[in-house]
Amino acid sequence: MAALTIGQVARRAGVHVETIRYYQRLGLVAVPEKPARGFRRYGEETIRRLRFIKQAQALGFTLGEIGELLTLDRADCSEVRRLAERKLSQVESKIRELERLRAALAEAVAVCRSDPGAQCRLLESLLGKSDRP
Repeated sequence: MAALTIGQVARRAGVHVETIRYYQRLGLVAVPEKPARGFRRYGEETIRRLRFIKQAQALGFTLGEIGELLTLDRADCSEVRRLAERKLSQVESKIRELERLRAALAEAVAVCRSDPGAQCRLLESLLGKSDRP
């Protein structure tokens, strides 16, 4: 097992030292014992765990959900699948909401383009000042 400093682990995992410390406070990453003299030393497992956390975040999992995933036994695929299905449902819901937002903004932009010389109806509607139908 390689004995790495926190800085070396951070560089290899592509995170900041403070990120590692934050994950340690959350219980996502173990804090190795500190020898009487010297620095804490980390192994390759810490790098793997940090990479897992970053990959899970990229998939949209929160740190709380990642903590839950990390507590699951590797053999418990059904529980992991349940969490992934729940996350997929949340992502699909966000996509629908973003599509509604895109449609509303596209309509507002179209209104602005159709009457470029007038008072900005988009700004008026956002400020709640519009008394136009």
